[in-house]
Amino acid sequence: MKIIKNSFKGIKVAAEILKGNGTVAFPTETVYGLGANAFSNAAVTKVYKIKRRPIFNPLIIHISSYDIAKQYGVFNDLAETLARNYWPGPLTIIVKKKKSKVVEAATAKLETIALRCPSNIIASRLIQELEKPIAAPSANKSGKLTCTSPGDVFAKLKNSIDALLNGGDAELGLESTVVDCSVEKPCILRLGNITLEEISN
Repeated sequence: MKIIKNSFKGIKVAAEILKGNGTVAFPTETVYGLGANAFSNAAVTKVYKIKRRPIFNPLIIHISSYDIAKQYGVFNDLAETLARNYWPGPLTIIVKKKKSKVVEAATAKLETIALRCPSNIIASRLIQELEKPIAAPSANKSGKLTCTSPGDVFAKLKNSIDALLNGGDAELGLESTVVDCSVEKPCILRLGNITLEEISN
């Protein structure tokens, strides 16, 4: 595992690894993510193998803005309201997916896509430098505790991934709230830092 310092140059190095179908753990405001180029089937497949994640469990696709998110998903009124109110931030929104270069493995061949726009500046710059969405579940083995610091990632994944972009401890330490807006009656699939009360308002 290559340890990459958080710097302008470091983010470029991390993006190059992603462009080469490598895997990079990177910080978000919630927890560390295990990132792959969402347009690469080979890279996304690596993430599933590293995590020992069932292939029917889709990955969250990280993008750098709501405008870009609309290239990949169909946002109804509620999804748009949530995106405008909580992005960038710790909220994942599930919507009907559009035809795009995001590989089917990343969405588990479903008709929906889980999108998130992180507020962490390192994550945002990495996505922008790659110029593609990053497919990134939490950086841990499936069913194990999530990693909230570079030390956690190194201890648990050092022999499995290509690089770690060191961004210090995650600010929130709890995974994003997930809201499914693709169904007739929208529902929260995972509670995180954004509460049910906040979304209901």
